[in-house]
Amino acid sequence: MDWDKKRTSDGYRLVEALRRDQTLSVEGFRELLRIEDEPVLECLYQNAREVRHMHYGKKVYTRGLIEFTNYCRNNCYYCGIRKGNQKAKRYRLKEEEIFSCVEEGYRLGFRTFVLQGGEDGFYTVEKLGEIIKKIKRAHSDCAVTLSFGEWDGDAYQYWFDCGADRYLLRHETANASHYAMLHPKEMRFSHRMACLKRLKEIGYQVGAGFMVGSPGQTLDHLIEDLLFLKSFQPHMIGIGPFIPQKDTPFGEKASGSFMMTLKLLAVLRLMLPKVLLPSTTALGSIHPKGRELGILSGANVIMPNLSPMGVREKYLLYDNKIFSGDESAQSISHLRDRMDAIGYVLCVERGDSLM
Repeated sequence: MDWDKKRTSDGYRLVEALRRDQTLSVEGFRELLRIEDEPVLECLYQNAREVRHMHYGKKVYTRGLIEFTNYCRNNCYYCGIRKGNQKAKRYRLKEEEIFSCVEEGYRLGFRTFVLQGGEDGFYTVEKLGEIIKKIKRAHSDCAVTLSFGEWDGDAYQYWFDCGADRYLLRHETANASHYAMLHPKEMRFSHRMACLKRLKEIGYQVGAGFMVGSPGQTLDHLIEDLLFLKSFQPHMIGIGPFIPQKDTPFGEKASGSFMMTLKLLAVLRLMLPKVLLPSTTALGSIHPKGRELGILSGANVIMPNLSPMGVREKYLLYDNKIFSGDESAQSISHLRDRMDAIGYVLCVERGDSLM
């Protein structure tokens, strides 16, 4: 028997089964994620594109990203803005600076704004709530997304009542032991999961996700992530390759696999056909065509940067992050051309999840 042909044939059957059933057995996932055969991978990406087109057409939704603080109370081992990084150049945007970013984005056509920052207690629950209310009063047709880490349920409820629509909180890993390898002991896996559950109960459109190739990650960890996301049913999933930051405990670790990230994007699209799936900045940072290849693997969201140019290079979660050029919101016409070149249409509407 020609074992190469058998593996290829088995690969096609796995892709077909995943599209049909929207899940696989643990062993099925293991076999699929190990496949490197180009025809099978192209079959996987083609099926992911077809499923994405069924629900979202060829629109690529844009979100205006505003990185409003790089202070953080946490010491996650992988993160360049961790509290213990004495080399980080810290900044906080004033309320008027944040709103200026929103106004510029609105003029450019954006209708979703993502307020992202480290867990910075300077922005009290009430202070952030006032910023949310100001944005919504000025632009009621816009969605406000928060990416601000772990807080108690009352804070999440308050921001939701102020008008926040979505919340992004990567679970990072669905394995408690692996979580402990990535975070200091005061950060608890159970609390991260409780936060995600509470956000969904409140009524947010919730985003979860993980890094691909983070230190200590195994293939079985990735499968646990897939099964957790299938069970949790988030509205959005953010994944990207792990990229080390030189001033962290993981500064000498290898980057995650670009190809595995593309495979996982396609798998997630087939598992959760209606999910919002970004082609992330990390993907664009590790490969010059990363954003396009992410879209061609089933993603349907990109997040250009609206932050003031003077602070973009300071929000370094990892090294070699792109922070000027096509990922900038000000270069939206060039980004539109890049999407047009691969047959997709950049759009700036709210783009709510169909989940």
